[in-house]
Amino acid sequence: MTANAVATVIYTNSLPPTVAVIYSGILNFLGVTTGGIAVAMGIINLLPFEVLFASDLSDGIAVILALLLSAIIWNLGTWLVGIPASSSHTIIGAILGIGLSFYWIPGEIGGGAVNWDKAKETGLALLLSPLLGFSIAIVIMFVFKRLVKNEVVYKEPIPGKHPPIWIRMMLWMTCGMVSFFHGQNDGQKGVGIVMIILISILPAQFSLDEKVNLQVVNINLMTIKDIVVKADTLVLGKQEKENYYKVLAHQKDFESRVFNIKRTKDVPLKLRLELRKDISNIMRSCEKLLKSGNFSVSSNNRKAIKREMRSAKSLIEYAPGWVTLMISISLGLGTMIGWKRIVKTVGEKIGKQHMSYAQGASAELVASLGIGMASAYGMPVSTTHMLSSGIAGTMVAKKGLKNLQKKTVISILLAWVLTLPVTIVLSGGFFLLFRAIL
Repeated sequence: MTANAVATVIYTNSLPPTVAVIYSGILNFLGVTTGGIAVAMGIINLLPFEVLFASDLSDGIAVILALLLSAIIWNLGTWLVGIPASSSHTIIGAILGIGLSFYWIPGEIGGGAVNWDKAKETGLALLLSPLLGFSIAIVIMFVFKRLVKNEVVYKEPIPGKHPPIWIRMMLWMTCGMVSFFHGQNDGQKGVGIVMIILISILPAQFSLDEKVNLQVVNINLMTIKDIVVKADTLVLGKQEKENYYKVLAHQKDFESRVFNIKRTKDVPLKLRLELRKDISNIMRSCEKLLKSGNFSVSSNNRKAIKREMRSAKSLIEYAPGWVTLMISISLGLGTMIGWKRIVKTVGEKIGKQHMSYAQGASAELVASLGIGMASAYGMPVSTTHMLSSGIAGTMVAKKGLKNLQKKTVISILLAWVLTLPVTIVLSGGFFLLFRAIL
């Protein structure tokens, strides 16, 4: 939830709410626009190509309604009771719910409707990030106490009174870092959701980036093919051979379809999905081959394949500029509307004592670094859980586990544990319902 980015700076009276929201909004915007799209693609790739692009319009509408309704119901419910629940868990649970619902659709692709490799990576990031945030916050607070002896920094904020300027500057910096990295991670999740919606309605129009030169991608794929054919097929297993020949077949298909065509806009709509399918299959097969111990190419050739794959992916891994702008604005509006309840929970209800200046800065430092590292690796994490676990860690560092408010911590943990299963059930149920009636 966007409000977490300004929670500490507002609670500690370091910035007025209006200024904090504008400041956070600008840095969120910069985070979204400069953060790339790795996290957004991680969200999209939870559902494989066959699910995203093979559905008819009614299925696409069912996907959109299921995603939005399940996310709104859960996020609104937890916001009303002031629990800092995770929008990241909500989004991912909703997507998985749609994928899992294909188990109950006769004749469909069943369990293949979830990209389980990506789901495992994402689940691990969501699970470990708050635990790491909690642990690292304890360490940072201990270091803080060793380096900073001024007792003012460890006191609770006095309502209506500004802290010393050096404390305010410290909190401005950490708030800015959280906001920027929040934009890079949570903003990109929003971009991913919008792209899923656009793809569900107009799959052909949004299947390829029209700004990418098709002949450049063709050269990337030819280079990949030239390296792959050097591998010794005699030592490859059955599945490895299938991936080997998929690379060759889809590279040949792509090359024939883009002959003398430079721009996507010159490709008929009905053929664009085929080009995306070629790219997706080549990328997926190459990733599996690179993980195989029997794929006998040199380390330099492995690096070359990865380099060419990154370049080729630019054709299918993209988001229009207006989508990024829309998400950036939405993050700012979300901060303006929802900050009050979350600020109170973060500042007063996690620990038995109110949050001090040092605790606020430590928690935000942990959150910003954790989110920044996750964004660099294209992994979605929860800003809410990173910050909340960081604050809990600072409370424990001060007076041990007894310094935590049991009721609030249990509520947050319940939201953490329940978000995925609840949103999976909600989203999957909504999808099957709307698919049946549309």
